[in-house]
Amino acid sequence: MMTKDKNVLTGSLEDYLETVYELVRDRKFARVKDIARARGVQAGSVSPAMRRLADLGMVQYVQREYIDLTPLGEEHARRILARHRLLTRFFMEILGVSPATAEADACAMEHSLSAESMDHLTRFFEFLQVCPDGRKFLESFHSCPRIQPASEECTLHHRNGHDVVAEQGGQVVSVADLKPGEKGRVTQVAGTGPIRRRLLDMGILPDTTVELERVAPTGDPLWIKFQGTQLSLRRKEAGLVSVVPYQEV
Repeated sequence: MMTKDKNVLTGSLEDYLETVYELVRDRKFARVKDIARARGVQAGSVSPAMRRLADLGMVQYVQREYIDLTPLGEEHARRILARHRLLTRFFMEILGVSPATAEADACAMEHSLSAESMDHLTRFFEFLQVCPDGRKFLESFHSCPRIQPASEECTLHHRNGHDVVAEQGGQVVSVADLKPGEKGRVTQVAGTGPIRRRLLDMGILPDTTVELERVAPTGDPLWIKFQGTQLSLRRKEAGLVSVVPYQEV
């Protein structure tokens, strides 16, 4: 039977630590009721968390007194908050996610984001700031009508993505156009809303290799193989997945 490491700072404790940091920063003090209100939890669940953080050397906590961060706690809280801010910016500014969703996703990911990934994500933002092509790249992504359903025209006048692939020696078709036994590398998943989310959740992502295994006698559905698994797609769904066919040598 596995036991929890009492010295591990869990994601929940990190959330509490981040809240204490923000309260102390903004109000110069933090109390149990303030933390409970900020996190939307009962006050009775805050005290045990504060005791755990105190045991870990992250906060100074005495029941019914103000809570303060130790130098170690402040250092850790700053690290969490930095990851939260950068992830929120990435989801909102780069991917165009709504603020509420960006905040929720950043909260979920900030605890497991490695130092290496944080460094490379920061480098990406630096690239956008200092490289002349950085902003062009972002504008192109945001305005490409083949990628962004809301875009009507590419502001940078890029060519059709299929034309670019064709120039590189490939021919773009849909999975529905493949013959049984043929394989293709996914270039794009079209569509919007639930049907697109369903395809992405299946794992049908750019650069994924898929093979059309067989087609029902009526022509619908189709069965594909990829990444060691088999899935069925409606012909309409298969028609939304663009691939570059290829043959293994």
